[in-house]
Amino acid sequence: MKKLVFYIVVIAAVALSLSAKPIQDCKCKKGDGKEIPLHGRVRVVDSHADFTVRVVDSHADLHVKKVQSHPNNCGEWRFVDSHADFTIRFVSSHADFTVRFVESFPGQQR
Repeated sequence: MKKLVFYIVVIAAVALSLSAKPIQDCKCKKGDGKEIPLHGRVRVVDSHADFTVRVVDSHADLHVKKVQSHPNNCGEWRFVDSHADFTIRFVSSHADFTVRFVESFPGQQR
């Protein structure tokens, strides 16, 4: 009986960790545990990025709208070459979160 309870607890813990959303309140945690808001000035880099991002056509974690000024709302990104709020690296697998580029209604997807 004790083994059965132990296995149920382990399975529940694994299921919860797999179902956890990478983005909470339009913020994502870096490797060091610091939460970064997912709006602002973004720089694309080849290495040492704050986040790895995969672009998808559907079921994205975050809808992103490219803007030219004042990226103040969730999912609004202004791509820059310097003075970035955070950095990203585009990958095809094992991303921290997924994005879909949109023209309207950016933000976190539930």
